[in-house]
Amino acid sequence: MTAATGRTGTPPGASGTPTGRPPGGAVAAAVRGANPIAKLAASAVLAIALVFSLDVVSASVALALELLLLPFAGLDGRTFWRRTLPIWAAAPFAGLTILLYGRSSGTVHIEWLLVRISDGSMELALATMLRILAIALPAVVLFATVDPTDFADGLAQLLRLPARFVLGALAGLRLLDLFGDDWRALALARRARGVGDAGRVRGFFGQAFALLVLAIRRGSTLATAMEARAFGAPGPRTWARRSRLSRADALLVAAAAGIAVTAVGAAVALGEWAFLGGR
Repeated sequence: MTAATGRTGTPPGASGTPTGRPPGGAVAAAVRGANPIAKLAASAVLAIALVFSLDVVSASVALALELLLLPFAGLDGRTFWRRTLPIWAAAPFAGLTILLYGRSSGTVHIEWLLVRISDGSMELALATMLRILAIALPAVVLFATVDPTDFADGLAQLLRLPARFVLGALAGLRLLDLFGDDWRALALARRARGVGDAGRVRGFFGQAFALLVLAIRRGSTLATAMEARAFGAPGPRTWARRSRLSRADALLVAAAAGIAVTAVGAAVALGEWAFLGGR
Protein backbone atom coordinates (compact mmCIF):
# COMPACT_ATOMS: atom_id res chain seq x y z
CA MET A 1 0.00 0.00 0.00
CA THR A 2 1.36 3.34 -1.00
CA ALA A 3 -0.54 6.57 -1.28
CA ALA A 4 -0.58 8.85 -4.26
CA THR A 5 1.59 11.37 -2.46
CA GLY A 6 5.24 11.13 -1.64
CA ARG A 7 8.67 11.86 -2.97
CA THR A 8 7.62 11.47 -6.58
CA GLY A 9 4.06 12.74 -6.48
CA THR A 10 3.90 15.48 -3.86
CA PRO A 11 3.30 18.88 -5.42
CA PRO A 12 5.74 21.67 -4.49
CA GLY A 13 4.97 23.19 -1.12
CA ALA A 14 2.51 20.45 -0.11
CA SER A 15 4.55 19.34 2.89
CA GLY A 16 4.36 22.64 4.73
CA THR A 17 7.12 24.66 3.07
CA PRO A 18 6.73 27.49 0.58
CA THR A 19 6.75 26.74 -3.12
CA GLY A 20 10.15 27.09 -4.75
CA ARG A 21 13.63 26.54 -3.50
CA PRO A 22 13.66 25.43 0.17
CA PRO A 23 15.53 27.50 2.75
CA GLY A 24 19.20 26.51 2.92
CA GLY A 25 19.77 25.72 -0.75
CA ALA A 26 21.10 22.40 -2.02
CA VAL A 27 22.05 21.13 1.44
CA ALA A 28 18.53 21.75 2.72
CA ALA A 29 17.08 20.02 -0.33
CA ALA A 30 19.30 16.99 0.35
CA VAL A 31 18.22 16.87 4.01
CA ARG A 32 14.55 17.23 3.10
CA GLY A 33 14.84 14.43 0.56
CA ALA A 34 16.79 12.11 2.84
CA ASN A 35 15.34 8.69 3.53
CA PRO A 36 13.15 8.75 6.67
CA ILE A 37 15.09 5.78 8.04
CA ALA A 38 18.29 7.84 7.83
CA LYS A 39 16.56 10.65 9.72
CA LEU A 40 15.41 8.13 12.31
CA ALA A 41 18.96 6.78 12.65
CA ALA A 42 20.43 10.29 12.99
CA SER A 43 17.94 11.19 15.72
CA ALA A 44 18.60 7.89 17.50
CA VAL A 45 22.39 8.41 17.48
CA LEU A 46 22.05 11.82 19.11
CA ALA A 47 19.45 10.59 21.59
CA ILE A 48 21.51 7.58 22.72
CA ALA A 49 24.64 9.67 23.24
CA LEU A 50 22.83 12.35 25.25
CA VAL A 51 20.56 10.05 27.24
CA PHE A 52 23.61 8.44 28.83
CA SER A 53 25.45 11.77 29.28
CA LEU A 54 23.88 13.89 31.99
CA ASP A 55 26.24 16.85 32.16
CA VAL A 56 26.14 20.46 31.07
CA VAL A 57 29.14 20.36 28.73
CA SER A 58 28.04 17.53 26.42
CA ALA A 59 24.49 18.87 26.16
CA SER A 60 25.72 22.43 25.53
CA VAL A 61 28.17 21.39 22.81
CA ALA A 62 25.59 19.19 21.10
CA LEU A 63 22.92 21.90 21.22
CA ALA A 64 25.31 24.56 19.89
CA LEU A 65 26.35 22.38 16.93
CA GLU A 66 22.75 21.49 16.20
CA LEU A 67 21.66 25.12 16.20
CA LEU A 68 24.38 25.84 13.65
CA LEU A 69 23.10 23.09 11.35
CA LEU A 70 19.32 23.40 11.84
CA PRO A 71 19.01 26.28 9.31
CA PHE A 72 20.06 23.77 6.66
CA ALA A 73 17.22 21.36 7.53
CA GLY A 74 14.89 22.96 4.99
CA LEU A 75 12.35 24.60 7.31
CA ASP A 76 11.48 28.26 7.11
CA GLY A 77 11.59 30.30 10.30
CA ARG A 78 7.84 30.35 10.86
CA THR A 79 7.47 26.57 10.49
CA PHE A 80 10.48 25.96 12.69
CA TRP A 81 9.14 28.00 15.61
CA ARG A 82 5.62 26.60 15.24
CA ARG A 83 6.86 23.00 15.32
CA THR A 84 9.41 23.47 18.11
CA LEU A 85 7.51 25.87 20.38
CA PRO A 86 6.26 23.06 22.68
CA ILE A 87 9.86 21.93 23.19
CA TRP A 88 11.08 25.41 24.10
CA ALA A 89 8.17 25.67 26.55
CA ALA A 90 8.54 22.22 28.12
CA ALA A 91 12.31 22.23 28.66
CA PRO A 92 12.32 25.05 31.28
CA PHE A 93 9.50 23.38 33.22
CA ALA A 94 11.44 20.11 33.31
CA GLY A 95 14.51 21.98 34.51
CA LEU A 96 12.47 23.77 37.19
CA THR A 97 11.20 20.45 38.52
CA ILE A 98 14.73 19.09 38.80
CA LEU A 99 15.88 22.34 40.40
CA LEU A 100 13.28 22.14 43.16
CA TYR A 101 13.09 18.40 43.79
CA GLY A 102 16.20 16.91 42.18
CA ARG A 103 19.15 15.24 43.84
CA SER A 104 20.95 17.73 46.05
CA SER A 105 24.69 17.98 46.56
CA GLY A 106 27.13 20.64 47.55
CA THR A 107 25.97 23.84 49.16
CA VAL A 108 22.24 24.00 49.92
CA HIS A 109 20.88 27.48 49.15
CA ILE A 110 17.14 27.07 49.85
CA GLU A 111 15.39 24.38 51.84
CA TRP A 112 11.67 24.43 52.52
CA LEU A 113 9.47 21.36 52.99
CA LEU A 114 10.22 19.12 50.00
CA VAL A 115 12.04 21.86 48.13
CA ARG A 116 15.82 21.79 48.31
CA ILE A 117 17.90 23.92 45.95
CA SER A 118 21.60 23.17 45.97
CA ASP A 119 24.61 23.45 43.69
CA GLY A 120 24.06 19.90 42.49
CA SER A 121 20.36 20.38 41.73
CA MET A 122 21.05 23.60 39.81
CA GLU A 123 23.69 21.91 37.66
CA LEU A 124 21.44 18.90 37.12
CA ALA A 125 18.49 21.14 36.18
CA LEU A 126 20.56 23.03 33.60
CA ALA A 127 21.92 19.77 32.15
CA THR A 128 18.40 18.31 31.93
CA MET A 129 17.00 21.36 30.18
CA LEU A 130 19.83 21.48 27.65
CA ARG A 131 19.63 17.74 27.06
CA ILE A 132 15.90 17.89 26.30
CA LEU A 133 16.52 20.64 23.74
CA ALA A 134 19.48 18.81 22.19
CA ILE A 135 17.51 15.57 21.79
CA ALA A 136 14.09 16.88 20.78
CA LEU A 137 14.94 19.77 18.45
CA PRO A 138 16.74 17.78 15.72
CA ALA A 139 14.19 14.97 15.91
CA VAL A 140 11.24 17.33 15.42
CA VAL A 141 12.96 19.33 12.68
CA LEU A 142 14.06 16.26 10.73
CA PHE A 143 10.68 14.54 10.92
CA ALA A 144 8.78 17.70 10.04
CA THR A 145 9.57 17.02 6.37
CA VAL A 146 8.95 13.25 6.42
CA ASP A 147 6.16 11.88 4.25
CA PRO A 148 4.27 9.07 6.04
CA THR A 149 4.24 6.87 2.94
CA ASP A 150 8.01 7.19 2.52
CA PHE A 151 8.44 6.34 6.20
CA ALA A 152 6.25 3.27 5.88
CA ASP A 153 8.18 2.12 2.80
CA GLY A 154 11.44 2.44 4.72
CA LEU A 155 10.16 0.62 7.79
CA ALA A 156 8.94 -2.33 5.74
CA GLN A 157 11.73 -2.56 3.17
CA LEU A 158 14.84 -1.45 5.07
CA LEU A 159 14.03 -2.36 8.68
CA ARG A 160 12.01 -5.42 7.66
CA LEU A 161 9.12 -4.68 10.00
CA PRO A 162 5.94 -6.72 9.41
CA ALA A 163 3.96 -5.30 6.50
CA ARG A 164 0.66 -5.72 8.36
CA PHE A 165 1.88 -3.54 11.23
CA VAL A 166 3.43 -0.92 8.93
CA LEU A 167 0.35 -0.58 6.72
CA GLY A 168 -1.96 -0.35 9.72
CA ALA A 169 0.21 2.32 11.31
CA LEU A 170 0.34 4.26 8.04
CA ALA A 171 -3.42 4.18 7.67
CA GLY A 172 -3.89 5.32 11.26
CA LEU A 173 -1.31 8.08 10.88
CA ARG A 174 -3.07 9.47 7.84
CA LEU A 175 -6.31 9.66 9.83
CA LEU A 176 -4.71 11.92 12.45
CA ASP A 177 -5.15 14.91 10.14
CA LEU A 178 -8.91 14.45 10.40
CA PHE A 179 -9.03 14.90 14.18
CA GLY A 180 -9.04 18.69 13.99
CA ASP A 181 -11.90 18.74 11.47
CA ASP A 182 -13.84 16.16 13.50
CA TRP A 183 -13.39 18.18 16.70
CA ARG A 184 -14.72 21.34 15.07
CA ALA A 185 -17.64 19.47 13.48
CA LEU A 186 -18.55 17.89 16.83
CA ALA A 187 -18.43 21.27 18.56
CA LEU A 188 -20.81 22.80 15.99
CA ALA A 189 -23.15 19.78 16.16
CA ARG A 190 -23.30 19.83 19.96
CA ARG A 191 -23.94 23.56 19.99
CA ALA A 192 -26.73 23.16 17.43
CA ARG A 193 -28.36 20.53 19.66
CA GLY A 194 -28.06 22.72 22.74
CA VAL A 195 -25.60 20.47 24.61
CA GLY A 196 -22.49 22.53 24.04
CA ASP A 197 -23.09 25.14 26.75
CA ALA A 198 -23.09 22.88 29.83
CA GLY A 199 -19.74 24.19 31.07
CA ARG A 200 -16.30 24.05 29.52
CA VAL A 201 -14.93 21.18 31.58
CA ARG A 202 -18.01 18.99 31.26
CA GLY A 203 -18.39 19.89 27.60
CA PHE A 204 -14.76 19.08 26.89
CA PHE A 205 -14.97 15.55 28.32
CA GLY A 206 -18.27 14.89 26.57
CA GLN A 207 -16.91 16.04 23.24
CA ALA A 208 -13.67 14.06 23.76
CA PHE A 209 -15.70 10.90 24.38
CA ALA A 210 -17.71 11.54 21.23
CA LEU A 211 -14.47 11.97 19.28
CA LEU A 212 -13.18 8.68 20.70
CA VAL A 213 -16.33 6.85 19.60
CA LEU A 214 -16.07 8.40 16.14
CA ALA A 215 -12.40 7.40 15.86
CA ILE A 216 -13.15 3.80 16.87
CA ARG A 217 -15.96 3.53 14.32
CA ARG A 218 -13.80 5.01 11.57
CA GLY A 219 -10.91 2.73 12.47
CA SER A 220 -13.15 -0.34 12.36
CA THR A 221 -14.50 0.67 8.97
CA LEU A 222 -10.99 1.28 7.64
CA ALA A 223 -9.75 -2.06 8.98
CA THR A 224 -12.62 -3.89 7.29
CA ALA A 225 -11.95 -2.10 4.01
CA MET A 226 -8.24 -2.93 4.17
CA GLU A 227 -8.96 -6.58 4.90
CA ALA A 228 -11.34 -6.68 1.94
CA ARG A 229 -8.52 -5.37 -0.25
CA ALA A 230 -6.15 -8.10 1.03
CA PHE A 231 -3.85 -5.78 2.95
CA GLY A 232 -3.77 -8.35 5.74
CA ALA A 233 -3.04 -11.32 3.49
CA PRO A 234 -0.08 -13.55 4.50
CA GLY A 235 3.04 -13.92 2.41
CA PRO A 236 5.52 -11.44 0.93
CA ARG A 237 4.23 -8.14 -0.40
CA THR A 238 5.28 -6.04 -3.33
CA TRP A 239 5.79 -2.29 -3.00
CA ALA A 240 5.05 0.42 -5.54
CA ARG A 241 8.29 2.25 -4.78
CA ARG A 242 11.69 1.06 -3.64
CA SER A 243 13.13 2.62 -0.50
CA ARG A 244 16.90 3.03 -0.85
CA LEU A 245 19.66 4.64 1.17
CA SER A 246 21.91 7.09 -0.64
CA ARG A 247 25.20 8.83 0.01
CA ALA A 248 23.29 11.84 1.37
CA ASP A 249 21.63 9.57 3.92
CA ALA A 250 25.02 8.25 5.05
CA LEU A 251 26.34 11.81 5.38
CA LEU A 252 23.33 12.78 7.50
CA VAL A 253 23.91 9.90 9.93
CA ALA A 254 27.65 10.63 9.95
CA ALA A 255 26.96 14.28 10.83
CA ALA A 256 24.78 13.20 13.74
CA ALA A 257 27.45 10.77 14.91
CA GLY A 258 30.05 13.53 14.62
CA ILE A 259 27.99 15.83 16.82
CA ALA A 260 27.52 13.06 19.41
CA VAL A 261 31.23 12.16 19.47
CA THR A 262 32.29 15.81 19.64
CA ALA A 263 29.89 16.55 22.51
CA VAL A 264 30.91 13.54 24.59
CA GLY A 265 34.58 14.03 23.73
CA ALA A 266 34.50 17.66 24.88
CA ALA A 267 32.91 16.65 28.19
CA VAL A 268 35.48 13.88 28.72
CA ALA A 269 38.37 16.18 27.84
CA LEU A 270 37.20 18.75 30.39
CA GLY A 271 36.56 16.11 33.03
CA GLU A 272 32.85 16.97 33.16
CA TRP A 273 31.34 13.89 31.53
CA ALA A 274 28.71 12.28 33.76
CA PHE A 275 27.35 8.88 32.85
CA LEU A 276 23.66 9.10 33.81
CA GLY A 277 24.51 11.78 36.34
CA GLY A 278 27.38 9.97 38.11
CA ARG A 279 31.01 10.77 37.39
